[in-house]
Amino acid sequence: VQLVESGGGLVQAGGSLRLSCLIAGFDLRDHSIGWYRQAPAKKREGVTWLAINDGSTYYAYAVRGRFIISADNAKNTVYLQMNNLKPVDTAIYYCASDHSDQIPSVDVGLEDLDFWGDGTQVTVSS
Repeated sequence: VQLVESGGGLVQAGGSLRLSCLIAGFDLRDHSIGWYRQAPAKKREGVTWLAINDGSTYYAYAVRGRFIISADNAKNTVYLQMNNLKPVDTAIYYCASDHSDQIPSVDVGLEDLDFWGDGTQVTVSS
């Protein structure tokens, strides 16, 4: 199983990026996929989740109205569209999977998730 993130980079404040998480080794159905981020010297935090089967989503308060999570089941890929980026969004972004058709609880332990990607760096300049 592999989760491979891509699409990170350097962008000015107010700009946009689209991250991709390509999943290899299992079908997206019956899974939930999430995006996390970790800024320097900070804990990894959940950003958004998508339950593939019913399309339900969760967004952290800090990104609501700016980020959109979506999936292309045919490509086994989950996307994170990030708009109106701010310097505080600077972090390494990771995708993670959970073998459940429901979004995990907000306090799910990172160690309880099934698989993780290696991350992609997003840097937002002011």
